[in-house]
Amino acid sequence: MELPSTHTIAVVVREPGCKARFELESVPIPELGPQDVLVQLSVTGVCGTDVALASGELGPTRRILGHEGVGRVVRLGSGLSESQVRLGQRVGVAWQRDICGACAMCLTEGGETRCFEQLNSGRKVDGTFAEYTLVPYRYLTTLPEGPGDEMLAPILCGGVTIYKGLKICGATPGQWIVISGAGGGVGSLGIQFSKAMGYRTIAIDAGKEKEDYCLSLGAEVYIDLTTAADVPLVVREKTGGRGAAAALVTAGSGKAYQDALRMLGPFGRLVCIGIPPPSQLVNFHPLLFIDMGITIIGSAVGTRLDIQEAISFVERGLVRPTVQMTTLDKLSAVSEQITQGKAIGKFVVRFRED
Repeated sequence: MELPSTHTIAVVVREPGCKARFELESVPIPELGPQDVLVQLSVTGVCGTDVALASGELGPTRRILGHEGVGRVVRLGSGLSESQVRLGQRVGVAWQRDICGACAMCLTEGGETRCFEQLNSGRKVDGTFAEYTLVPYRYLTTLPEGPGDEMLAPILCGGVTIYKGLKICGATPGQWIVISGAGGGVGSLGIQFSKAMGYRTIAIDAGKEKEDYCLSLGAEVYIDLTTAADVPLVVREKTGGRGAAAALVTAGSGKAYQDALRMLGPFGRLVCIGIPPPSQLVNFHPLLFIDMGITIIGSAVGTRLDIQEAISFVERGLVRPTVQMTTLDKLSAVSEQITQGKAIGKFVVRFRED
């Protein structure tokens, strides 16, 4: 297969006041290392983390962001052969591009997502807002051939993130769980995963449009932040006074975390997913944890196995991401919609038809 010498990328351009926009450039196709594969992307999801990274509030990044790419292998490094990975193999390019395999985290079961030396798409290496990208062979994520590209891209970050959060939330089927930020890209996938896993879901977000959306996905209860005077009190009322078995906060809001602590029932678990700005701190007194036996745990994306498990829900028709297709040149407008909380479901950029 003859490849072009250049490809189109979207680069982040930062502006005063933690604002950013994206501009298109044509640059040479990346050069492979001996153990790299070159992937031609067909789609890439747009994640809220990309928007936060673009603003600069999470520290330095690469010029090319993006970490929910789906495509096919089109070229192998000099040290690889088709006995290891075949040309045309469908693959995903997620947040974690590579790990060291040797640090304390990597050597702990399930710890690879917290590798101290990990390479992240858009942060340490160029991301997926590009027609072509490089992936180390040893950390390649292969994908099944069934579902459409646009159905798989949202699972590579948002989907696997909320799936992993639900796996570790400590609830059992039939119990109530709360998803804060339920109408967003991550939270809305969480409603579907939660239902498929047997939990009863209370969705929290703002506005009537989000209410209709969350209930259509399978939430049993919706609480509107714009009209409820005391959201934790409503959660307790809806759960018969007991409180929720778990609360998963996908919103990047300190207040969402503060409220979540009051929603939990005995031995409930708060799962931290959304990242508030550094200025938004959460206050608590240890007596709350002593009296109620509640725990707080952080969840960071998911392992390659978690990705495969999450994708199996899509293959079985139990989870179907709500997507809005767009193009690379509209990335600035898409980012603005995500920033304003107006996005419904996930935006997915289409590069080409697979």
